[in-house]
Amino acid sequence: MKTAVVTDSTSYIPKHVRETLDIHMIPLSVVIKGETYREEIDITMKDFYDEVRNGDKLPTTTQPPIGEFEKLFTELAKEFDAIISVHLSSGISGTYQGAVAAGDTIAGAKVYAYDSELSCMAQGFYAIKAATMAKEGKEPREILAGLDEMKKHMRAYFMVDDLAHLQRGGRLTSAQAIIGSLLSIKPLLHFQDKVIVPFEKIRSRKKALKRIVDLLDEDVKKGKSLQATIIHGNRLDEAVQWKAELTKQYPHVEFSISYFGPVIGTHLGEGSMGLCWTIK
Repeated sequence: MKTAVVTDSTSYIPKHVRETLDIHMIPLSVVIKGETYREEIDITMKDFYDEVRNGDKLPTTTQPPIGEFEKLFTELAKEFDAIISVHLSSGISGTYQGAVAAGDTIAGAKVYAYDSELSCMAQGFYAIKAATMAKEGKEPREILAGLDEMKKHMRAYFMVDDLAHLQRGGRLTSAQAIIGSLLSIKPLLHFQDKVIVPFEKIRSRKKALKRIVDLLDEDVKKGKSLQATIIHGNRLDEAVQWKAELTKQYPHVEFSISYFGPVIGTHLGEGSMGLCWTIK
């Protein structure tokens, strides 16, 4: 049985990795000053953050039209028996439901939509795992079981740098943002029950990043073989430095660097940093 793997742009898997593993990508979009840009196609991360920094209001985001799923699935059904479609959390976007609905209309291939229950490269880990297993000739049920096992060990924590950004997006009141900024509070966020919620409030960026490392340390000590990715909001130099420090501290963990692209960056803002990890 031949299985194709699809994901959406918020997995932020590097293009060369997608091409090597034959991972097909459906883009979400951001709307800036009335113009729609397809993520990972029409706008780069840097250009996005430049636009937001200089703009009066936040962009909006849109999920892929169901027709885009139907078009891709129909094309893949000509060559593949099954399609596993991995998407960002159904709690923050209707993208997963779009894949489910489109899959029900396709003849010739069975579509398995998979809810990652989070986003960014943590979601990318699932798509890469699925594509690797598909290339090994694994059946869809085996692949999905592998993703479920990975999900048991998935951890992802994000630090928001700019509380004013959250306030502009309606997720904090002006008073909360002002008080938080005065106290140098850097909220740690994580996904719980498919939505982004506060994990802890921490004073200073340095302490927030150290808290994330402490959480990683707890899992490292369990002895599992882990892979991890640093995720940054237009802070590549800081991410590179953090990766060097973490690689030295945890030589047996496989670290990589990813980023918060336009869609997720709309919610978290420039300067955000995160770390996610799971089993290999």
